[in-house]
Amino acid sequence: MKDSILGGIMGLVVGDALGVPAEFRSREVLKVNPVVSMREYGSHEQPSGTWSDDSSMTLCLMESLTNGLDFDDICARFLKWAEDGYMTAHGEMFDIGRTTLTAIRKFTCGTPALECGGSGEYDNGNGSLMRILPLAFYTLGMKKQDRFETVHNVSRLTHSHGTSLIACGIYVQMTCELLKGYSKEKAYHRMIDECKTVYKDECELEHFQRVLDGKLQKLKEAEISSSGYAVDTLEAALWCFLTTDNFTDCVLKAVNLGDDTDTVAAVAGGLAGILYGSDGVPKEWKDCIAKKDDIQVLCQNFAAVCKPFAPLYAYIPYMESNPTYQWSEGKQKDGVITMPYPNYDETLIAFTQLSYELGFVDYSYHETIENYGYSVGNGLEGAIKTANTELALAILTAYIRVERFCDGLWGSCVKNGTFHALLCRLKELEA
Repeated sequence: MKDSILGGIMGLVVGDALGVPAEFRSREVLKVNPVVSMREYGSHEQPSGTWSDDSSMTLCLMESLTNGLDFDDICARFLKWAEDGYMTAHGEMFDIGRTTLTAIRKFTCGTPALECGGSGEYDNGNGSLMRILPLAFYTLGMKKQDRFETVHNVSRLTHSHGTSLIACGIYVQMTCELLKGYSKEKAYHRMIDECKTVYKDECELEHFQRVLDGKLQKLKEAEISSSGYAVDTLEAALWCFLTTDNFTDCVLKAVNLGDDTDTVAAVAGGLAGILYGSDGVPKEWKDCIAKKDDIQVLCQNFAAVCKPFAPLYAYIPYMESNPTYQWSEGKQKDGVITMPYPNYDETLIAFTQLSYELGFVDYSYHETIENYGYSVGNGLEGAIKTANTELALAILTAYIRVERFCDGLWGSCVKNGTFHALLCRLKELEA
């Protein structure tokens, strides 16, 4: 989790800094003189490695979450950024969106934090999408309904319209799927399934048809807009991520789309930084970033409170208590024989349901396990000790779901220590 946080946050900041000097430049201009490395000055007359409001607000949110979810505290940090240059590259705020500025002013005048965000059709800039990334790490271990509610509420601090809420929800869910260790393609399709279910009754969902039809990566560059509209930014960032295979190509592709270069690259860079890791972000770019060391410390502090698998490994003491289960006897009634079945206690049943509630079930577990050279029911226990997150979740899924065809499997997994080993491995992977 530490590397994912550092990779994601540093990826966002680097993408932001690459885009700052080219912001507002057209795609046509950048085709003639494309961005290929860190530049200085340009649109905002800032030194090389300078990040903008995208990173400032992201870092404000991340630092606030380190102390727990407090909407007033988040808004207070946004206000300090806007007025005092808090959490900026060089002690001064030089870029802020209209809707964000209006929301901060409302908070200053006493409006409750959750009522500050603009709710009109023209309040759907990318100002909440660009800063929402820390919530993926923070909410990964939440039940689905709680995750989306939290994401929506943090968006509402500046952007309350349904379109902005959905954009943030899609982005965070996509990030959560990557954090489970899935490939970008698998993460993309799992995100689509989740978001179509969550937002099926939302009329604004029609704006996200191209994102959720599973074919976004097939669009041509000319079909991608890189404006500051939340939907455009989300599409452009996902398109750059899905059509490249390394961090460098992803963020440079995002910047060279033109227009809102810093935000599109920041949003894309967050995804790419998680997938390719902090080592996948070029060292020369990271070294150029203003206050790099401070950002790394913030990431380390934040990682200490992000424990997505904690709800699962909270069951380790139960697994160590050697619980036993009784079997019911088979019965015959009206000529029908009922086979014996195990009577599990409420604790074990709750444990087996929790993976579904947290979104940790891999419904393609057969394929996942086979991709790692194993097969269901044949030596999986030996794979646990060195399993990565994707494989560990697939193995857990297998043991939970195969009970339907093999009564007593859960009890065996408790008795022989398989569940215990899986939970200990997930705890290790979380570090």
